[in-house]
Amino acid sequence: MRPSRFLGLLAVGWSVLFTTFAQAEILAMLNYESKPEQTTRKEGLAILDVDPKSPAFGKILMDIPLPSDLVAHHVFYNRDQSKAYITALGKSLLHVLDLTRFPYRMKTVETPGCQVLEDIVFSQDNRTWYLTCMGSSTVVIGDAATDTLVKTVSAPAPNAPFISYPHGITVHNGIDRLLITSTVRPSDMGDPGETVTVLEASSGKVLSTHKVSLKPSPSKAAPVEVMFSHGADPPVVHITVMLEGTLWAGVWNPSSNDFGFQQVDDYGVRGQEMPLEIMYNRKGDRLFVTTAKPGHVNIYDNSDPQHPKFLTAIPAAAGAHHLALSPDEQYLFVQNSLLNLPGMSDGSITVIDVTKGEAIASIDTLKDQGFNPNCIVLLPVGQ
Repeated sequence: MRPSRFLGLLAVGWSVLFTTFAQAEILAMLNYESKPEQTTRKEGLAILDVDPKSPAFGKILMDIPLPSDLVAHHVFYNRDQSKAYITALGKSLLHVLDLTRFPYRMKTVETPGCQVLEDIVFSQDNRTWYLTCMGSSTVVIGDAATDTLVKTVSAPAPNAPFISYPHGITVHNGIDRLLITSTVRPSDMGDPGETVTVLEASSGKVLSTHKVSLKPSPSKAAPVEVMFSHGADPPVVHITVMLEGTLWAGVWNPSSNDFGFQQVDDYGVRGQEMPLEIMYNRKGDRLFVTTAKPGHVNIYDNSDPQHPKFLTAIPAAAGAHHLALSPDEQYLFVQNSLLNLPGMSDGSITVIDVTKGEAIASIDTLKDQGFNPNCIVLLPVGQ
């Protein structure tokens, strides 16, 4: 799509959106795609009012078109939430949305050699980003100010393994470490991995690899997401192990400068499968984990990140995946769709009242139009 046409489409809906910004309390941005049965494929970024108390609840306030063959996947903010980054499964392109200017400006960043773009994280100083390339088993390091590629971390020799199918990634600059999961072959979810790899963040040097399964190898566990728990001392990461259906913790040992890993929960005992996303509240004393089958949000007391205590599981819908927490932490928004997979792509957004501990509404706006949302983030306050 030509930039001039793109900006023109943005301007059409801007006056409506600008007025709504002043009134709505909770605005969400979701990237969406057509469901498989649709004859004409469409992708886009939709901005919805998700405030259950708003008269515009569930309405699309702005629709930003994306290339129909992009297969936009995740949306990530940089540290100061001045830019949104959209990864893609279908093209070696990273889309960057400038949130400081209205109408929003979007640019594309070519990432040659990076296939099936998955997760992106940002250094604490907001100067560097790290992007996992699930299809090419590489990690791209970029300059977060200019959004230019700095380095590609790949196998040290031809045909030598690096990290098979890297997906989840998290960074802790205080200990100079990146952790990356080895998940599944993106073409068919085959050849699942079972490890988390530790890199030196400043250099990209691979330091160690750790198995996150209690089963004999090859366990086909497929760890998918990994995230540092907020404010944990010593640092602790949590890992969702997708195909094995477990939650793991990795605890930093300051004396040996490495991690020790342990299983901390098993979703199978509660009849759940496919744990996916990890999220914390601001204080870090609550941990939220989604499971796609049949679709739940698991809530933990995370006062001791090394041993999170399960509190409750709240039903969402099939494919429960990404999460967003309202600024006052009263509402939890769950995007219910995983890769258009059968039985895991409801297409709705579940609204959970965290205080009540129950779902109070379902936003079916995109679902009713034949679309699946692939990710949800809340617009920064004031944007």
